[in-house]
Amino acid sequence: MLDVAAKAGVSTATVSALINGTAPVSPELRERIGSAIAAIGYKRNTIARSLKTGATNTIGLVIADITNPFFTDVVAVIQDVLHRAGYAVMLCCTDEDPDQQEEQISLLLDRMVDGLIIAPAGDDHALERVLKRADIPVVLIDRISNGIAADAVVLDNQRAVREAIDYLIGLGHRRIGYISGSLDTSTGRGRLSGYRDALENANLACEEDLVRIGNFRERDAYNAAMQLLVLPDLPSAIFSANNLMVIGVMKAIRDMGLRCPEDISVSSFDDFPWADVFQPNLTTIAQPVQAIGEHASQLILDRLSNRAERPPRQIVLAGRLTIRESCRPFSRPDKN
Repeated sequence: MLDVAAKAGVSTATVSALINGTAPVSPELRERIGSAIAAIGYKRNTIARSLKTGATNTIGLVIADITNPFFTDVVAVIQDVLHRAGYAVMLCCTDEDPDQQEEQISLLLDRMVDGLIIAPAGDDHALERVLKRADIPVVLIDRISNGIAADAVVLDNQRAVREAIDYLIGLGHRRIGYISGSLDTSTGRGRLSGYRDALENANLACEEDLVRIGNFRERDAYNAAMQLLVLPDLPSAIFSANNLMVIGVMKAIRDMGLRCPEDISVSSFDDFPWADVFQPNLTTIAQPVQAIGEHASQLILDRLSNRAERPPRQIVLAGRLTIRESCRPFSRPDKN
């Protein structure tokens, strides 16, 4: 501001009055100050202003995987809602790494964000540790974290997977392979529980050789699917716990010279833009990304507008099984 005042030949008080609208400024001085601002490239310092107002109008958004269409879709909704409410969004991606998560949340706190929206990357203790210094509202999305008392927007993962496995069982499948995401996350644990529940409800044994634990990534899913596809008694169907992993599953089926759904049925958690252009079109569980983003945004805005203490609120949404072409009735002869 000193440079602008010197360039325009006015006092800093006059520059401040024009920028902040606190006092009238003559047209002549407006023009001189405007020219000086353009010449110098002056921008108001948001952090400095925050020292006076106590707010930066910025929300930190921490997601687990920016390559996952589910997260990018939710980010787009959150950014749109918060922008309309006058907030900027500072986005960080942890790459499913708890250490990166701790570093990035610390960075956002140093940048004085007004609130945090987080999709936890596992390791509840590390998240709890870094959030101890966060005297700001926190909202969790997609995943909850034990020990973190915060508002949350999540899916009923257990019920959604149970419905998908029930569908496969209804088609006659009995040996159903399951490729899980990380069990360090509530989503990984909840989805695996849904798989086991469905088998138990159908009086089917949960055979551990049919379960492979991955990390929500394509490469791990490919390796896990290859392990399933070399079993002496092949599964007749495979369910993957997210949209990136199903790509690895489909590649493994192709590389083994098998066909979907003729030789093996495939279903996945998370719908995604190209699920209906895959050959065959993929049967998936669609998450309500619009609702997730809107609820998360509204929860953080509510906390910011009213700091009064209230118990954390958890919003649980339902998934939707979208049936396409990648699953078919079981028709292979029973080897027993």
